[in-house]
Amino acid sequence: MRSEANRNRTYRRGIWAENLAILFLRLKGYRIRGHRFKCPVGEIDIIAESRRWIVFVEVKVRPTLAQAAEAVTGRQQRRINRAAEWYLAHRVGVRERREAAFCRFDAILMAPWRWPVHVKNAWQMEQDMV
Repeated sequence: MRSEANRNRTYRRGIWAENLAILFLRLKGYRIRGHRFKCPVGEIDIIAESRRWIVFVEVKVRPTLAQAAEAVTGRQQRRINRAAEWYLAHRVGVRERREAAFCRFDAILMAPWRWPVHVKNAWQMEQDMV
């Protein structure tokens, strides 16, 4: 089992990675709509906007970029999909939903001493959720 100190260190590293990802997205021209969004069905690391897209971003930091990519599991994707559906239903107005019209799921992968990798459209929302 992981010690309390190890859990705290992992938590702080995750917060640091999310903040760095926000800066990275802002530099790329994204508008940040939310950070660490929690709802009854899940959570989303970052919610951003780019032109007409609402972008739900999962941030992963691991020792290598390959491990970071592997850490975005199908189970986690389904949980993020449910949280995104909840967000769209409860936090976005009908007019804004119609204008935005598009949403996508991105991942920002991080590893020590490497530039963050932004994977656009990393996965799709399941058909039964749209």
